[in-house]
Amino acid sequence: MRGRTAAVLAAVLLAVGACTTSSERDKGNQKIENTRTTEPPPVMRGITLPAWSRTDYDSPAADRYLRDIRATGARWVTFTPTWYQQRTGDSVMRPTEETASDAGLRRIVDRAHATGLKVMIKPHVDLPGDGDRADIRPRDRAAWFTAYRTFITHYADLAARTGAEQFAVGTELAGVSRRTAEWAGIIEAVRDRYDGPLTYAANYDEYRNIGFWPQLDLIGIDAYWPLSDRPTRDTDALRRAWRPIGEELADFSRRKDRPILFTEAGYVSQRGATTAPYSWTVSSRPGQDEQAAAYRALLETFTGRDWWAGVCWWMWDDWPDSGETPARLAYTPHGKPAEEVLREKWGAS
Repeated sequence: MRGRTAAVLAAVLLAVGACTTSSERDKGNQKIENTRTTEPPPVMRGITLPAWSRTDYDSPAADRYLRDIRATGARWVTFTPTWYQQRTGDSVMRPTEETASDAGLRRIVDRAHATGLKVMIKPHVDLPGDGDRADIRPRDRAAWFTAYRTFITHYADLAARTGAEQFAVGTELAGVSRRTAEWAGIIEAVRDRYDGPLTYAANYDEYRNIGFWPQLDLIGIDAYWPLSDRPTRDTDALRRAWRPIGEELADFSRRKDRPILFTEAGYVSQRGATTAPYSWTVSSRPGQDEQAAAYRALLETFTGRDWWAGVCWWMWDDWPDSGETPARLAYTPHGKPAEEVLREKWGAS
């Protein structure tokens, strides 16, 4: 997701020995084994806490944010360190002043664990301003994947050192995600450094085109499907809109032999949010009841499905003075009816 962008089962996540079945996917003459190195983690009840600057994860607000996330009944938090490339055709990405520092990321993972939250680290590559990472199409693909390997293994090392419970090898990179052989190498490099469950966060219109799901433990989808063609607070109508999507996802999960995790899902608290969940600026009119209805419809539709690995909501509060969207209109459920839906559905005390 671009932007200035319950209780978990008591079982402890355990890494187990490699468990291999043989499967072939003929994509660019690349053989990919249908292999998982770990058991899938328990169902995720998560919320993303992104960073937009070097110091965000060291903000004085960090401890409060983590406590408030935990109080919803969430048991996971996702952190999103981000590197940037200047143009869609560039072959290199770099950290900038908008990249959370490594020290800050290490400290906030420790704080999250102390708060009782499990952690997914989900690194992003972005473009400046309002550029869409899905448009990244490097002129020199080989050089780009070499640079990407440096980027992603840096965070895989950090995830291993901090004990993060889950890791995403990429997010919404539709312009390069069909390059199955190159991603096979990326995933292998990450596996060499990090032993926990791996996913990739595909956009909702991208996941069918991914050829490397067999190498990952979970299918990750950023679940921003439009659910209506006009503003609505009708939870029943939203559940009906999810029905055919859910049937398609259940079939996809069976065919790929992988659970599906909603690596992101979210709705701005604006009127019309269900018509374009991926948009930060649907309207200037508040729509907190529509946001709450969308939260309720998603959780009531998918909770308990045996193929569904949970959801990580986009997103908790922006950091003080960093948000471009006023909190009353933003994705955060904090202090809104959607937060009460989470408390109800996730069993917060």
